[in-house]
Amino acid sequence: MGTTKRRSPLTDWTVLVPVVALVALVFSWGRELPGFAVVIVALCLAGAVLAAVHHAEVVAHRVGEPFGSLILAVAVTVIEVALIVTLMADGGDKSASLARDTVFAAVMITCNGIVGVSLLVGALRNRVAVFNPEGSGAALATVATLATLSLVLPTFTTSKPGPEFSTGQLTFAAVASLALYGLFIAVQTVRHRTYFLPVDTGRDADTGRDADTYQVDDHAAPPTDRAALLSLGLLLVALVAVVGDAKAVSPTIETAVAKAGLPQAVVGVIIALLVLLPETLAAVRAARRDRVQTSLNLAYGSAIASIGLTIPAIALASVWLSGPLLLGLGPVHMVLLALTVVVSTLTLAPGRATLLQGGVHIVVLAAYLFLAVSP
Repeated sequence: MGTTKRRSPLTDWTVLVPVVALVALVFSWGRELPGFAVVIVALCLAGAVLAAVHHAEVVAHRVGEPFGSLILAVAVTVIEVALIVTLMADGGDKSASLARDTVFAAVMITCNGIVGVSLLVGALRNRVAVFNPEGSGAALATVATLATLSLVLPTFTTSKPGPEFSTGQLTFAAVASLALYGLFIAVQTVRHRTYFLPVDTGRDADTGRDADTYQVDDHAAPPTDRAALLSLGLLLVALVAVVGDAKAVSPTIETAVAKAGLPQAVVGVIIALLVLLPETLAAVRAARRDRVQTSLNLAYGSAIASIGLTIPAIALASVWLSGPLLLGLGPVHMVLLALTVVVSTLTLAPGRATLLQGGVHIVVLAAYLFLAVSP
């Protein structure tokens, strides 16, 4: 009887694609790319995104929630910060608002786009998407506080002209952001970990009502330590490739935006969309498996990390970066941020959401994207 030859894991596409994308990054870094090369790098970028989602799910399955979604959120945000600082160092005065535009875009995409799509997928699967209001509400409160301190207050401070912080104010915002981020991580992973675990909804035989319990582990056996470590390494490789390839194609994006006569803020939106693709796909796949809380952990965790890590990094980088650092939002964006906080509060308070709540969040994101193109 013949035996089936096992395929080596080193030949799997989830291993090969991140390496190929990293090679494409090496050959494209710092070069002006012709059209065909931009297409190749873009394809490598898309493949790296899919590979990153796969490896993030392997790691998440091994370490359990909420650590799995935390690893992906932090890894993506750290590399996103590096991308922002690099682009600001190369861009001069025209990139003065890049950090603000990218961070705010990340907040809107996560709190409305990822949350909205996850709720839609969860509600389509079970009619009602169920999650923990305690954990999700605490995460939303942290996002709202960080966004207000870092993106709203600079518009109203008077120590410097324009929507800028003074050196002392920027230092305070950086320290406060790091403190809140650290406190949130401690609460999420240690003190109140159960608030961030997925909810398993079953039917109570006596009352006929939903009985909510916490999902601690998936039904499938977790991967081995070796497989998890390999996936963790490949996740980092894939994320570096995602952000690096995004930077490689960013000159083409900037040129296209300028030729189309669109605002410079559109560049920040596109960068945020590209960088957040792994988390978006991971959140949708979690919602399809009836783990909406994992999706919300990814969304709000990414928003918190985006502000909580970017502002301190920008504050540190401002020591050697020349030119102004514009952080304050304009009136339109402040209205959209306030609307997002109000809508999110009403969505999270009951611990259950329907298609309507998901649709409302998607509409808010659509309004932000439309107004970014046509302010």
